[in-house]
Amino acid sequence: MDSAPHILLFPFMSKGHTTPLLHFALTLLRRSISVTVVTTAANCPFIADFLAGTAASVVTLPFPAAATIPAGIESTDKLPSMSMPLFYDFASATSAMQPHFETLLETLPRVTLMVTDFFLWWTLHSAKKFAVPRLILTCMSCYSGSLTIEAMASGILGGAQPDDELLALTRFPWIKLSKEDFDKSFRNPKPGDPGLEFNTKAISSMQDCYGVLVNSFYELEPTFVDYLNTHSSLKYWCVGPFHLTQTTTNNLNQTPKTKPSWVTWLDEKLEEKQRVLYVAFGSQAEISQEQVEEIAMGLAESKVNFMWVVRKPEWALPERFEERVEGRGVVVREWVDQREILGHESVEGFVSHCGWNSVVESVCAAVPVVAWPMMAEQFLNARMVVEELGVGLRVETRDGSLRGFVERGGLRRVVSEVMVGETGERVRERVRELAHMAKVATREGGSSWSTLNSLLHKTCGSHSY
Repeated sequence: MDSAPHILLFPFMSKGHTTPLLHFALTLLRRSISVTVVTTAANCPFIADFLAGTAASVVTLPFPAAATIPAGIESTDKLPSMSMPLFYDFASATSAMQPHFETLLETLPRVTLMVTDFFLWWTLHSAKKFAVPRLILTCMSCYSGSLTIEAMASGILGGAQPDDELLALTRFPWIKLSKEDFDKSFRNPKPGDPGLEFNTKAISSMQDCYGVLVNSFYELEPTFVDYLNTHSSLKYWCVGPFHLTQTTTNNLNQTPKTKPSWVTWLDEKLEEKQRVLYVAFGSQAEISQEQVEEIAMGLAESKVNFMWVVRKPEWALPERFEERVEGRGVVVREWVDQREILGHESVEGFVSHCGWNSVVESVCAAVPVVAWPMMAEQFLNARMVVEELGVGLRVETRDGSLRGFVERGGLRRVVSEVMVGETGERVRERVRELAHMAKVATREGGSSWSTLNSLLHKTCGSHSY
């Protein structure tokens, strides 16, 4: 008889990468699978709090010292900047954790399967050393993964064309991309570039792993799931949305919290039958002071009700802004539960940076998106939201470029269209359809439910899941 399965999860030190794996941990725990989450001391409290009341184990490894990383910083949201040299220095520094990780593997109960982040490429060597199958979590959609592969294969990223010139993809001729859709580290890469070297290691490590775990569901992007599973040597396992498959047993031992003021405000808007626009750009977006002020004025002039989460203290709002929008808009500077906000009946629009977690959460909550990508693959996600899925509109930039400055008028127009315009009603109807599909996918017999069953049987044996 097979021994009880034990799955190890090792997220990258970033909230956007950690949270999906924690939701996946809850899914595994629901199926009576033993779970160990590996992290560092500074990241442990967040993870331990999330998993409180469950049988999951959380273990820590020392975060290595690095010359360019200030002491005590162990997650990307604490970095002074998300500039590429600093980010890649941080991500590369994690490889010094390998000896500690392997010592841990020697002491833990036998690990049946490990799921580690794409950025922790070096865990492949540990997995092979201990003969443990390794799945990769990329925190990306199959759409963005497919487009990146095709753009590289077709020469779009290294061609002589201007950065803003749109070119059609051979395998997906209805999709046109430019170099500006990709991070600078992918455009015209040069030998010795830190980004190129790091990405090469990470991508190479994918070729010898068991597959890729995807926080998505087949019905959301069937063309691109099929493409990856046909044209890649890897198996892509779409078993999400992770947060829909989780159980509600986490945090059972905690005392119920007082309702936050922002929930009370949303409740009041619901009683008034007023639609609310949620505005949030994640914890790592870098926005100039001039742009922050334009956002504020655009929201003020839009006349829509809004909740704006301002996470960075250096973002100074215009004088008397909150007084000007009192009763119609609220600024929140504390941590918020984004899924709770998106799930509130009053919220019917989301100005988002289009991180993949946010896209998935907005789709599941049936909330249309105002797409405003900031970094990484968010520009591809924005294309998916607007052009492929039809569940949102894109912000208008001053010069029409993908990464240009957004003036208050451009923001005001697209916000108003999503919240009260005819186009907004069309995208709202479409996102409701996808939200229903997501729920069906995660139910017993659904595509994600069945895919996870298959994955567990192939990697963990013949137990009943």
